[in-house]
Amino acid sequence: MKKVYPDAVAALAGIVKDGQTIAVGGFGLCGIPEALIAALRDSGVKNLTAISNNAGVDGFGLGQLLTTRQIKKMISSYVGENKEFERQYLAGELELEFTPQGTLAEKLRAGGAGIPAFFTKTGVGTIVADGKEIREFDGQQYVMERSLVADVSLVKAWKADKAGNLVFRKTARNFNPNVAMAGKITIVEVEQLVEVGEIEPDQVHTPSVFVHRIVVNATPEKRIEQRTTRAK
Repeated sequence: MKKVYPDAVAALAGIVKDGQTIAVGGFGLCGIPEALIAALRDSGVKNLTAISNNAGVDGFGLGQLLTTRQIKKMISSYVGENKEFERQYLAGELELEFTPQGTLAEKLRAGGAGIPAFFTKTGVGTIVADGKEIREFDGQQYVMERSLVADVSLVKAWKADKAGNLVFRKTARNFNPNVAMAGKITIVEVEQLVEVGEIEPDQVHTPSVFVHRIVVNATPEKRIEQRTTRAK
């Protein structure tokens, strides 16, 4: 089965539709699938539920889809770097499901592993637990969290072989492996594409079974979210 597509537009063709749940890897602007996000914006699909740690920044990353009003709901952990995200939420224009960061990672991992729900202490006694089942184990209270499965996952990796075995680079790994697992269809943007067998098996971070389509973006922009310099 051929997994490599000529560009991001082709990789999304026939896959993305209105009303889908889209999971997107990345943390801030680190490890985001820039080309796939731009192609998703240009596709014009709308009423999306987006699962991501945050929504990029204004005008870049998932922030582009907030500007075009293609996202109706965010399932995420952090709002702070995106003024449009904050504005839409406070104005009641965007539905938001706040999820603690570790819980979000586990919800994605569990979804990919076929685990429908799990219990965690995180969020007990806060608004995070509102409306959720609370159960006691060994004298401690735990909240039940449902796992997450996306219609489509968009992932950024450093390197892939043509079968779809993935290698992530340093902190750009972040949520990407869990997002890759959680997608019914997973599309990966990579900087390097090699032949099958060129990646040592022990170096594979995400195996090819989770990957359906691959597109090469050899020179991503990789913006820096915040730059802080020492005073002279």
